[in-house]
Amino acid sequence: MRISLFVPCFVDQLYPKVAWSVVRVLEGLGHEVLFPEGQSCCGQPPFNSGYWDEARSAARVTMKAFRDAEVVVGPSGSCVTMIKVFYPDLFKGEPDELEARELAAKTHEFSSFLVNVLGVTDVGAKFEGKVTFHDGCHGLRELGIKSEPRALLSNVKGLELVEMCEAETCCGFGGTFAVKYAPISTAMDEVKCASILETGADTVVSNDSSCLMQIRGMLEKEKSGIRSLHLAEILASK
Repeated sequence: MRISLFVPCFVDQLYPKVAWSVVRVLEGLGHEVLFPEGQSCCGQPPFNSGYWDEARSAARVTMKAFRDAEVVVGPSGSCVTMIKVFYPDLFKGEPDELEARELAAKTHEFSSFLVNVLGVTDVGAKFEGKVTFHDGCHGLRELGIKSEPRALLSNVKGLELVEMCEAETCCGFGGTFAVKYAPISTAMDEVKCASILETGADTVVSNDSSCLMQIRGMLEKEKSGIRSLHLAEILASK
């Protein structure tokens, strides 16, 4: 299968290893991975702030980049939700509404693509460690992704998966939410990280680097020694 890789802007700028890990996993399964040039931010920050004209401008850049793609895969429940769920609303009544809907239909979050499209739950990964999983809000509540990352992690050799009590609780990031409501965001992050610590895990994993950025900051502040890794980085481990 020819798979076009969608790399969210913060992954591109801050966590490029996540994107490389996705490539490594997909190519390891025998697929061809393409990186359409010209892709940029999906437009979620202006969309969430109510600047829909600016969001449409950013979204049109993304739609143009993936116009000829057969299937699009991205390592972020949050940014994939922007394309898959919110683009159709964003472009409702606009001349390019059909193109937005077509892109939404062929775009998938990484773990969902592996399990629900390819039918793969074991990618042959090996990782020694005790791991707990954080459910990002967009992936869980908008895309319904819950069992998929856990199925993939449960088949990683050497990995022990333990659930935290607050797995479905928001980490407090929420993009502009963390900027507008910093004290509330920090309090939510404290709840999340306390739950992670209770598990005794040495690594917290998610399928959203944005959530992990928030969680990592608190864990490092508390000098917990707990690693934070994207699901793709675990699955690319050998």
